[in-house]
Amino acid sequence: MEPLTASYERCRALHRYHGRTYYLATKLLPTWKRRHVHALYGFTRYADEIVDRTAALTPQQRAAELAAWSAAFVAGLRSRPTDDPLLPAVLHTIQVFDIDLEDFRKFLDSMAMDLTVTSYATYDDLLGYMEGSAAVIGTMMLPILESADRAAAREPARQLGLAFQLTNFIRDVGEDLSRGRVYLPQEDLDRFGVTHTDLRAALTARKSSVAIKELIRYQVGRARQHYAAAAPGIPMLAPSSQSCMWAAFRLYGGILDEVEAQDCDVFVRRATVPRLRRLAVALSCLLARPTAAAPAAAEIPHQRETLLDLRSTAV
Repeated sequence: MEPLTASYERCRALHRYHGRTYYLATKLLPTWKRRHVHALYGFTRYADEIVDRTAALTPQQRAAELAAWSAAFVAGLRSRPTDDPLLPAVLHTIQVFDIDLEDFRKFLDSMAMDLTVTSYATYDDLLGYMEGSAAVIGTMMLPILESADRAAAREPARQLGLAFQLTNFIRDVGEDLSRGRVYLPQEDLDRFGVTHTDLRAALTARKSSVAIKELIRYQVGRARQHYAAAAPGIPMLAPSSQSCMWAAFRLYGGILDEVEAQDCDVFVRRATVPRLRRLAVALSCLLARPTAAAPAAAEIPHQRETLLDLRSTAV
């Protein structure tokens, strides 16, 4: 297999294995766009793997590995040859779409933060991390998804990245806690009278207290605000990209529905959208006609009509 083709295939395999929800949504894209989305996913996932899946290494060793891989990426941007199995596809995608390299710098900076930062005092502090870990992924995707007005579509794309990331944080509180990290802002824990000790006790017992459930319910409301801010951007995309992004929007929003269905107890089980529902959403989005304007709030798929007034979510 030709090296570039093999690199795209490696990224696709990573995406299929680790990102089932998003991977299903990409099936709705034209074939020529899919491999570029897989390449960006492969880039972000591999960096995340260095940070999170190398438990046998010390933080210093993981930092060195991330720095070495980042240096190989920068060298590739300068047209130097690389034997890394993922980077040729990433570098090719950047070249084809002229993707802003600042987004990649911010992303790698956020990955480095995960090696030393284990909690965040305020939501604004967390947003600083999420700017690189999530918002920039939305803007990386825009050239591939295409938009007649990329400047207008930029903020909704950022908001969708934030919505997806916060959804993951809500679902994966226990998993992150087992890695020594808490992505729920300390100011919110204080608001609901929850401590890190309480979270660890809930993880051990596989059952949330009433206070933890209320804390999670608050975060779900915050995440839905990001989804609401992101929704107007999807009709701005090329018609060939809209079904994919509506599917991703609805499927990730469906994770919040599942969290609420289990009374916001994220420790009792991992909230996932059932397979048949995922397939039904994908099919309905495939059959839907592209839209020229965002739907009304009440029509947004899996979007609650009542959103909390959370002034701290302004970005």
